[in-house]
Amino acid sequence: MEDIIKLVELEKDRQNHGIELIASENYCSKDVRAMAGSILTNKYAEGYPGRRYYGGCEFVDEIERIAIKEACELFECKFANVQSHSGSQANAAAYRALMPNGGKVLSLVLNDGGHLTHGSPVSFSSNFYTFVHYPLDKNGRMDYETLKEIALKEHPDVILSGFSAFPYEIDFKKIREICDEVNCLMMVDMAHIAGLVAAKKHMSPIPYADIVTSTTHKTLRGPRGGLILTNNPDLIKKINSAVFPFYQGGPLEHIIAAKAVCFKEARKPEFVKYVESLMENTKVCSQTLKELGALATDTENHLFLLNTLDSFGITGLEAQKRLESIGVTTNKNMIPGDKLSPKETSGLRIGFAAVTTRGCSSSDAKEIAKLIYGFLSNKIKEEEAKAVVKKLTSSWKNIEEI
Repeated sequence: MEDIIKLVELEKDRQNHGIELIASENYCSKDVRAMAGSILTNKYAEGYPGRRYYGGCEFVDEIERIAIKEACELFECKFANVQSHSGSQANAAAYRALMPNGGKVLSLVLNDGGHLTHGSPVSFSSNFYTFVHYPLDKNGRMDYETLKEIALKEHPDVILSGFSAFPYEIDFKKIREICDEVNCLMMVDMAHIAGLVAAKKHMSPIPYADIVTSTTHKTLRGPRGGLILTNNPDLIKKINSAVFPFYQGGPLEHIIAAKAVCFKEARKPEFVKYVESLMENTKVCSQTLKELGALATDTENHLFLLNTLDSFGITGLEAQKRLESIGVTTNKNMIPGDKLSPKETSGLRIGFAAVTTRGCSSSDAKEIAKLIYGFLSNKIKEEEAKAVVKKLTSSWKNIEEI
């Protein structure tokens, strides 16, 4: 027990004293953490509210109903499944609901920003379904005409959008029009932009997609878990069956309670201000890096890509390791047209969801950009860089206070 407690304390120190720039990470509130660590973890509740396979579910039934109601109100949709343990399992259930006998999915080229569950050869997705892919244009933006041409040629059952490393806004209306012309279904994985959609700072996919999947722990600032949304009364039945009993057993009712709290928090005006600050911080950092001479993308959401190979002569992996040595956490990432392997990559994915939650300002974001550029270009020494990290993090909230 003591060894685990010690490691948890070390992780807490790492989070408090480091600059977290991994775009898929965030810090949830004390209320969310209280639910995630509550006695609800003791309760088995296979099935759905009012239709459980265990007794004693009257209270967790009501909690799950609240979570469903809050999710539907937050995203302005008719139906929600809040039981998926993760975004990957949410995607698995969505595929099952849309293509129960297998089928063809048209998704983004993985190196251009797709997720593993969007057809990677190492994922279940490519083993159970046939995937074909559409590319981004030469500027790293969506090419809707090329998407349409490929869709008309391939006749997919589903067109999938929503990405893990795409810094621009997605026009879901255009994709819906392509789906209608091709006569196929539309699925959106909005795991990364769910918080922006909730705050109405990004076009919502809900009016256009047949199924929308998400995680709850990225820009939504909730517990780790998945979410599936739809407006189709027939599809929600298939979704529910795909989640349980097809892919999962007992739901995590403590996490579902934490999701309910997260959805409630995301409906507050403070959350909208948070998302506005998050997007501003991301834009300031990207712009400052470009002004300094680095090859960074523009951004219209919560993340951007930094080409470390052409900017500093080092791979994304090398840049990630170097920055981690001074307490700045990022992740190596493929960039459009990348010629290096996923183990090395030519760049970094940088996001401001976590540090903005702690209180990072736009002036801090500019200083972070200068720190990254200076350290990776060997103009700032390690001790000086660590001092900058210490100064910035000491002015922000501790994660226990969030």
